[in-house]
Amino acid sequence: MLSGFCDIYRKTNQLTPKINNKVNPNNMTIDLADYPLLSEVNTPDDLKLLNKDKLVQVSDELRRYLLNSVSKSSGHFASGLGTIELTVALHYVYNTPFDHLIWDVGHQAYPHKILTGRRDQLHTIRQKDGLHPFPWREESEYDVLSVGHSSTSISAALGMAVAAEKENKNRKVVAVIGDGAMTAGMAFEALNHGGDINKDMLVVLNDNEMSISENVGALNNHLAKMLSGSLYTGLREGGKRILNTIPPIKELASRAEEHIKGMVVPSTFFEELGFNYIGPIDGHDVDGLVDTISNMRNLKGPQILHIATKKGKGYEAAEQDPIKYHAVPKFDPTETTLPASKPSLPTYSKIFGDWLCKTAELDEKLAAITPAMREGSGMVEFSQRFPDKYYDVAIAEQHAVTFAAGLAIGGNNAVVAIYSSFLQRGYDQLIHDIAIQNLPVLFAIDRAGIVGADGPTHQGSFDLSFLRCIPNMVIMAPSDERECQLMLTTGHLHDGPAAVRYPRGSGTGAELPEMTETIEIGKALVKNQGEKIAILSFGTLLQEAQVASQTLNTTLVDMRFVKPLDESLIEELAKTHSCIVTVEDNAIAGGAGSAVNEFLLRKGIGVKVLNIGLPDVFIKHGTQQEIHEELGTDSKGIINKINEFLK
Repeated sequence: MLSGFCDIYRKTNQLTPKINNKVNPNNMTIDLADYPLLSEVNTPDDLKLLNKDKLVQVSDELRRYLLNSVSKSSGHFASGLGTIELTVALHYVYNTPFDHLIWDVGHQAYPHKILTGRRDQLHTIRQKDGLHPFPWREESEYDVLSVGHSSTSISAALGMAVAAEKENKNRKVVAVIGDGAMTAGMAFEALNHGGDINKDMLVVLNDNEMSISENVGALNNHLAKMLSGSLYTGLREGGKRILNTIPPIKELASRAEEHIKGMVVPSTFFEELGFNYIGPIDGHDVDGLVDTISNMRNLKGPQILHIATKKGKGYEAAEQDPIKYHAVPKFDPTETTLPASKPSLPTYSKIFGDWLCKTAELDEKLAAITPAMREGSGMVEFSQRFPDKYYDVAIAEQHAVTFAAGLAIGGNNAVVAIYSSFLQRGYDQLIHDIAIQNLPVLFAIDRAGIVGADGPTHQGSFDLSFLRCIPNMVIMAPSDERECQLMLTTGHLHDGPAAVRYPRGSGTGAELPEMTETIEIGKALVKNQGEKIAILSFGTLLQEAQVASQTLNTTLVDMRFVKPLDESLIEELAKTHSCIVTVEDNAIAGGAGSAVNEFLLRKGIGVKVLNIGLPDVFIKHGTQQEIHEELGTDSKGIINKINEFLK
């Protein structure tokens, strides 16, 4: 009875996008007259009303719509172009949202959003109060799983498949995983479990790095349809039942089947894990996809459909350079290149990349590791110049951290370049394999603090909090690029685990120090002397704190170190000032300000303390500036918070 009530509640309270259609000041509109079929598709139910022979046209219109919309508004681009036909086929065959469709790498899901009631809001994607950049449960009932980080789809789908079996309503479950996401251990853990418990589910492996050559053409598509059809599966299962009682013949038949399928498909790896494997097939043949998926929809047990797609399909520039066109600014689709970015100061990622190259010239034992973020972490030049020192371990953050531990034990000076929100996935390894053993591994933590348009899954809100409680860690937060280089060198030479966390975006133009220059661990810098109030700034919010300090005539300190704190300076400031204010681009809960609070309490020092930082909520998407203004972590917000506190 309770489940029936829940079904009624879900239907009468459907999750619909809460979108502010005014987020785009240009009020961008697209003439739907140019998309005669797509304009009629407001939900997947409308798509199902079309004859199958119209799906090629729908796919063509969907691809053009995506191109025209994203080119005018910016956003993720190449991945979505590669999943057009797959998205159409899945929504055509399955009864979504009753059937559960889970997208793994959320960049693929723009076409899914267009077909599920969000077409006219696509121009707001990744903008404040606009569409979320990834599938998001709060936005639509068609988004079954909120995603941002990769390799979660098969685990979630398996759980949903178990729940669907208990529910007994013939609900189907499909997970779409990109080939890059299949490099993560979590995906293989889920496959191992899924093959063992043998639940009904389909995993679509979107192999968007394989070019569609002759062996993935018409013949292979025909064989895939045959292998997924009822005749073949019936013969295979029936034959297995008959031959099971005759061990020698059973073994011979099994080997024969493996040999036959080995000539049709790339490998029997997934079969060994307990999945029935079909493919690879052309992921841009919508008719073939519909036929194969329709056949596979009613197969029992865990299924793998391997499709070959092309990132950026249908837009030549994106096909040629899918990395460059992964996420794009506004651009002119008639041009062959993206618009040149405005001249700006070097990003912190570039500061790190340059430091890495210069350090590699001086340190023959340097080894740098990235979990598949070479471009984002500023390591392209390093990977080209020092290939013997560069290790891309794919989307495997846990492995990256323990691999670094092994390198350090072997006498190498390991540097792990990783985003703040991705380091969360290697937390146990950081504690167990690095910190407990006090190994000299440097963590260069990019995208710390507010990152902006990618939203809650990518905000670097928690690294100071989850690192600070780990013994043996040295944690540094640079206020500008000069400090960043000093800290990287200091951490690299430190005989123990160290972390330097820096934000997304550009520096201030500060002059860089000599490569050999270091700083004293645990020593802060007093930037200016004031009265009554002392502002302790951790990281790049120092520039905002500087404005507040000048306005309010306060003492300002660049704390530099979150661990160890400059305790002697804090104690001195507490005795000579009536109020201590901490400022950080991290969660207040457990962050740098909390460290100051704990010290003052431990010493029994009575002084007013105000902690300014990120609140105890998951922070939504928008530009970095918009978010800082909204949270009151810009200079104006800092001034207002201090004045309110003093009242």
